[in-house]
Amino acid sequence: MLTYYRSIGGKLGTVDTYTDGCWINVVAPTPEELARVSRETGLTLEFLQYPLDPDERSRFEREDEGQLLIVLQTSQRLGEDSDIPYDTVPLGILHTDHCLVTVCAQDNQTIRDVTGGLVRQVRTAKKNRLTLQIFLRAAQRFLIDLRRIDKAIDQAEDRLEHATRNRELLDLLKLEKSLVYFKTALKSNELMMERLKRERLFDLYEDDQDLLNDVLIENLQAIEMTDISTNILTSTVGTFASVISNNVNAVVKILTITTILVAIPTLVTSIFGMNVPLPFQKNPEALFIVLGIAFGFSILLGLLFRRLRWF
Repeated sequence: MLTYYRSIGGKLGTVDTYTDGCWINVVAPTPEELARVSRETGLTLEFLQYPLDPDERSRFEREDEGQLLIVLQTSQRLGEDSDIPYDTVPLGILHTDHCLVTVCAQDNQTIRDVTGGLVRQVRTAKKNRLTLQIFLRAAQRFLIDLRRIDKAIDQAEDRLEHATRNRELLDLLKLEKSLVYFKTALKSNELMMERLKRERLFDLYEDDQDLLNDVLIENLQAIEMTDISTNILTSTVGTFASVISNNVNAVVKILTITTILVAIPTLVTSIFGMNVPLPFQKNPEALFIVLGIAFGFSILLGLLFRRLRWF
């Protein structure tokens, strides 16, 4: 899908066709759409296809024709039904002399935030500033998803207090896998941005320099937050694995005690059911006497277990 954006009168709007100074957002493109973008912008198909590789790492590459490719790792929420709730997806940001192009294999939340008005003062003609704004929003999106992961961990902890199954632990392990992907992506983004700043990949005004510094700070904060969440999650998984084991042992203990208490009346009534002379067999109240003896022993044994704090 192709969407053409252009800032008009200080507001970001869509246009129908390519014009100089526009921003082309490419999402899950078909070969025909890639060929169209290549014709309109002069970008090579190879450049346009790089960000579609899910294993592409954060990097940048420049061609002699004035073409620039930046690959940025962004967070992507997959939902509760997926193998992992959060993953990362490469986002390609391509510069030409006349326009900016973003390419992603999925509908990217970072781009939706920018086009949805969560980023102010978007100017499609200022490619460098718009690139840094996408960088900043990508780092902020990581922080938002990390806070959601922390809330999911807290909710799982509440369920784990009385859990006897492995489902809750498996949910935590999925979150832990997401944190590993986040940490790898954030470190890769940091290295790419530091190199971009060091090599002065494109001209930056003073405000742009400040914006790049803000991006690096936000990215570093996301890395630290990921480390904290990972450490908490690792200790939580180990602790609650023991909690689940203790919960299972408590259930088994209750079932064992219940079995013992039920077995005593069964034993007593079985004895009085034998075809031999027995006490009280002539007594019309024999049934109630036998039941009283049976349940009396069960009550005494139950009180003994209670005194021993077995339940």
